[in-house]
Amino acid sequence: MRIGIDLGGTKIEGIALSDEGEELFRDRIETPQGQYDEILQRINELIEHIEDQVGEHGTIGIGTPGAISPATGLMKNSNSVCMNGKPVYEDLSRVLKREIKITNDANCFALSEATDGAGEGDSVVFGVIVGTGTGAGIVIDGKILTGPNAIAGEWGHNPLPWSQDMELPGPECYCGKTGCIETWLSGPGLMRDHELHANIILDPETIASKAQFGDEDAEESMQRYEDRMARSLAHVINIIDPDVIILGGGMGNINRLYKNVPKLWQRYVFSDAVKTRLVAPEYGDSSGVRGAAWLWSQV
Repeated sequence: MRIGIDLGGTKIEGIALSDEGEELFRDRIETPQGQYDEILQRINELIEHIEDQVGEHGTIGIGTPGAISPATGLMKNSNSVCMNGKPVYEDLSRVLKREIKITNDANCFALSEATDGAGEGDSVVFGVIVGTGTGAGIVIDGKILTGPNAIAGEWGHNPLPWSQDMELPGPECYCGKTGCIETWLSGPGLMRDHELHANIILDPETIASKAQFGDEDAEESMQRYEDRMARSLAHVINIIDPDVIILGGGMGNINRLYKNVPKLWQRYVFSDAVKTRLVAPEYGDSSGVRGAAWLWSQV
């Protein structure tokens, strides 16, 4: 049995999978806000509960909102800020009293979809999470590409490719730079752009819905967004040439992206034809926790 834990900012989800990927049990609890030691204890309690319910011990994989720094061994870039600067791997191993595997949530998402999801059977999978932020994971021949700096897939903190004059210098990003892909493609990025041009604040789902029913301002906002996503993903295609790009997160629920973005990226990709597919995830929001469980396939 494989146990996966998805540590989020508001909830901690756990799942038990059979070796064939069948879901045996699932549960979720609230994340204690700002309480590092309490978070570790709640993860331990959730794992104990899962094993009690299934009646079996399992391997443990954990997906986190940040990454373990290879330089320090400490957590970095976590939006659950109480985790940053802490030896999360060491502390969890101590609390759980067993060996664990741990990586960031975007890697878990990509691994889940590459293993038995929308990218099953593909050699190179780029799994994108676009919601309140923008991140990604890369899986090659079934293995997560982490890199020596533990930042493989961090496309959201590169500048928007082929920026137009009106897009420069770009919005300020929390990372300290301006014009990052995340500031344009995240849900808040679309909202900000629409407010700038239409002088009204709407959430991404509403913008997409209004565009579908002929609202001119919403349609123009969606067209700008789709071209920016096409440019950003073309940059990825030019570098790693993936078989498939899987679009997760809240923005992945906008169906028109799967049709329109591939039509647009052709003009930016350095090839006479683009075979890369843009698809929705098989497991949606469950991919993170399933991918954590599959970490023990990484041998």
